[in-house]
Amino acid sequence: MTFDVVGFGALNLDKLFKVNMIAKEEEEGAVLDFNESAGGSAANTVVGLSRLELETGFIGKVASDREGKFLLEEFRREGVDINGITVMERGRSGTVIGFVDPEGNRALYVDPGVNDQIEFSDIDLDYVSGARFLHLSSFVGEKPFKAQKQLAEQLSSVQISFDPGAIYARKGLDAIKPLIKRSYVMFPNGIEVKQLTGQDYREGARTLTELGVDVVAVKLGNRGCYVTDGRESYLIEPYDVEVVDTTGAGDAFCAGFLYGLIKGKDLYECGKLGNFVASRCISKMGARTGLPRLAELKNL
Repeated sequence: MTFDVVGFGALNLDKLFKVNMIAKEEEEGAVLDFNESAGGSAANTVVGLSRLELETGFIGKVASDREGKFLLEEFRREGVDINGITVMERGRSGTVIGFVDPEGNRALYVDPGVNDQIEFSDIDLDYVSGARFLHLSSFVGEKPFKAQKQLAEQLSSVQISFDPGAIYARKGLDAIKPLIKRSYVMFPNGIEVKQLTGQDYREGARTLTELGVDVVAVKLGNRGCYVTDGRESYLIEPYDVEVVDTTGAGDAFCAGFLYGLIKGKDLYECGKLGNFVASRCISKMGARTGLPRLAELKNL
């Protein structure tokens, strides 16, 4: 099977608590609602792409526990191929405990579980070698980070899409430079650009293109996105929607943008598609509930 996009990142069960406030030290808040859903940054993105009727697969690791079975079943239900996922007999699957306030702000706590045990030897190169894109997102541990770098080196014919997230941005520019140099498209947010380059999103995006990235799409939250290929640059306004939960908004943006790239859209149109898919995501609770189907995109 040939894939449009194969994801490679942490697989987590998101346990999201809607709260009246995100409590600080010595404070107490109240839980208003609870939602349990499949998550993981690259996983959310490939689900978004699958809903847009692209062929998707995934490289990852779960345990044979309730959480792991739930994660695999969600992928099956969404039409994501799971033959690249290893199931461990021991250990526990990854989980994220999140707290979301009425404004949609969130605080997340990650328990990586068996995600951090992925090694390069777990990966079937044939599974991903024919894909249009390999979409990478962060892991907590060093083993899977090393495996991602090795895989990126091996797959010279596959374009790399890279969403570093806060965890990899904190590693610093030098640590993740091997992935940056191999990336066709990179999806940092404004804070991550600052962490990596010490520059604002415009100058920082230019620095990343100078390191070898063909396209940089900077996620700017309620300011939309900034996209550049080193020649053209656009600041694209977001869609105006009521924010329910920002969990997964960046992952949804990646799905819309990658869909645009695969369908041959220009830079500006890719940014608009990213903003649209993100706007649908934040209008519902959870990272995947609001992700649109292809018919909604065609009505755009």
